[in-house]
Amino acid sequence: MRARFGGLGLAPATIPLPPLAKRARVSTAPPPRARASTAMAASSSSDANKNGRVDADAAVVFVCDVQERFRAVVDGFAHCVHVSSVMCRAAEILDLPIVCTEQYPEKLGATVEELQPALAARRTAPKPKKLFSMVTPEVAAALDALPKSRDVALVMGLEAHVCVLQTAMDLLDRGMTVHVLVDGVSSQRAGDRAVALARLASTERCFLSTSETALFQMLKTAESECFKPISALVREPRPEPPLPSV
Repeated sequence: MRARFGGLGLAPATIPLPPLAKRARVSTAPPPRARASTAMAASSSSDANKNGRVDADAAVVFVCDVQERFRAVVDGFAHCVHVSSVMCRAAEILDLPIVCTEQYPEKLGATVEELQPALAARRTAPKPKKLFSMVTPEVAAALDALPKSRDVALVMGLEAHVCVLQTAMDLLDRGMTVHVLVDGVSSQRAGDRAVALARLASTERCFLSTSETALFQMLKTAESECFKPISALVREPRPEPPLPSV
């Protein structure tokens, strides 16, 4: 076989090539040091998630079924509304994506009016569903469209032992780390909430947290330009009486 060179101002020439069996193979793999650096970076990110870190550039807010019909029947409903409102307004400050769902809205009503302004500010329309989990095909497609670095879920809403629990499991199956904000999660019966939170707390890569904990994890420092507006949200009066502790 012969190779022919041209197009570079050189006269055509023929150069003998070695037999195929003796040609050197050119590797396209990165050098060992580059491979090690890539592996270390991936390991570092994974370790951070396993440790329960929450970074603003990794977080997604999930508001699960905070609907009008539940107001009169869910224990601590006002807390779910308050925390969801705080986190949706914080999403505007910190530039976090929001996923909001409504369970069978034809029967259970729309998302409560208190959340509508913050959802509108983020151009987030609640997604109707009949699955108990928030991770419907529509939501899954929306998550797939986000950068892969958006892999930390901040989950709130109701009910803890049904939709919140199944949402957390599905998000974990997708490879996300899940933080359940216990000050914004409830059920009709306190016992169901307690069992659900105990089960979630025992699940790998699922953490029990609070809205304030998550917000200050994302701020990281009082020197953040977002510190004052986030602090103002945290200082807002909370409903009484408080939800039972975990």
